[in-house]
Amino acid sequence: MRGQREKGIIFLEKYTYFGGETLYQIGDKVVHPMHGAGVIDSVVQRKVSGQVQEFYLLKLSVGNMVVMVPTDNTGEIGMRPVVSGAKAEELMSEMEDIEVDMTQNWNRRYRENMVRLKSGDLLEVARVVKGLLRRDSQRGLSNGERKMLHTAKQILISELVLAQSLPYETVESSINSLLSH
Repeated sequence: MRGQREKGIIFLEKYTYFGGETLYQIGDKVVHPMHGAGVIDSVVQRKVSGQVQEFYLLKLSVGNMVVMVPTDNTGEIGMRPVVSGAKAEELMSEMEDIEVDMTQNWNRRYRENMVRLKSGDLLEVARVVKGLLRRDSQRGLSNGERKMLHTAKQILISELVLAQSLPYETVESSINSLLSH
């Protein structure tokens, strides 16, 4: 199905993608494991390395950033639907009791946290945030870990904002109070 053309990009209208086990439509709320939650704004075709490929344009809920995600490898990337409101509430109630055990070796700790972030599991992302907040209050963070903390908080908050239909500031305040203990 062809649509409107703009700057070498073809915007497809009324598009549904059936790829492997995933099905996303324009307007679906999804999570990219390294960028956070957003809404599929459109599906476009673009020429990459001489071949036309289709991409979801994912408009993130935090920061007004747009991410292009190839439609044919969303599963490989780890893109998934946003959790339900009930699941978000359950996670919020569990956050205060999350156990965090971080190694003293910063290099290993960084790699372990990166694996947790890439997993796309919201509880693991909350574990990273809580661990880094605790470490920051005890010993401070390196620049790399400070950036990771910021990214992890954005990923966590962006999904909870979409799942619970709450303002960013409300979710951020709740997260800060739950995870700072």
